[in-house]
Amino acid sequence: MVLETIHGSPVLKSMKINDLLGCTGAAFVLLFVSSWVPFVGPFFSLLAPLPFLFYSSKLGPYEGIKVGVIAVLLTSLVAALAGVSQLIFLAIELGLLGIVVSECYRRGYSFGSTLLAGTTFLLIFGVLILFSLGLAKNMGPFELVKSYFQVNLKESMTTYENLGWDEAKIKQFEEYAKILVNIMARIYPSLMIIGAGFVVWLNMILSRHLFRLRNLKYPDFAPMDRWRAPEHLVWGVIGAGFSLFLPVSSVKSVGINVLLVLLVVYVFQGLSIILFFLNKYRVPSWIRVGIYLLILLQQIFLIGLAMVGLFDQWIDFRKIHSKRRN
Repeated sequence: MVLETIHGSPVLKSMKINDLLGCTGAAFVLLFVSSWVPFVGPFFSLLAPLPFLFYSSKLGPYEGIKVGVIAVLLTSLVAALAGVSQLIFLAIELGLLGIVVSECYRRGYSFGSTLLAGTTFLLIFGVLILFSLGLAKNMGPFELVKSYFQVNLKESMTTYENLGWDEAKIKQFEEYAKILVNIMARIYPSLMIIGAGFVVWLNMILSRHLFRLRNLKYPDFAPMDRWRAPEHLVWGVIGAGFSLFLPVSSVKSVGINVLLVLLVVYVFQGLSIILFFLNKYRVPSWIRVGIYLLILLQQIFLIGLAMVGLFDQWIDFRKIHSKRRN
């Protein structure tokens, strides 16, 4: 009935129903798998912008936005009928993200500008949702986040008590967990920014393979192995680092959040340097996979990559940016 109504609507006369079904079906599968499959399920929700990005790019700005918006509404309707209300917010947020990134592709934005635009959209949407939920409970957005962590902590304590853990161990774990909750609440802004940026970056990288597989033109971005963060970000790292030594706790909180975000930026610059040398020396794929897995499994290498990316501003390991200045 819903599809017949949509198909017969004058707004959708020129729209291909197959594209609408393809976008809606793919988004539906990705979102509901994330809700129903434990452990690995949530990863699939990160890919939900891909169908919207693909079909918006394929059909053009006008038809693509129509398909995307209606697919968001249909997915949200199914989520509401299925009683999975949290998927409604995800469908709207990630669906609109796909449309935003597609529009950036169409306008010829650079990789960095597209990443910034998508991340900004996710952050604005996320903050609005936090404010809305907070107002309903007479709480600020960060108070709401902290209370969420505290509720999860209490549930964990109850679970361990039911498992018959020793009371001394439970109290010790609770003390460590409270410290962790306070730390997480303090650095939540930076985690939110990093998470949003990762979602946008992941979909931009994967869309390249999807577009080529379906013979759709992908934006002609600059080579990833030559990417470099803007030079002025170094001053942000220096300023944030010095702020950690100030006696004002609010300034320290801002400093640590800024520092975490900027260090992640330099991790990606370090990765681009690694990729440059892997390409330069034509390292086989199986060795590349091993290097990437080692970076993921050993967090110490992430710190090393951040340092490499940071010092690249002065050393220029690839010897390509200094040539451009000359």
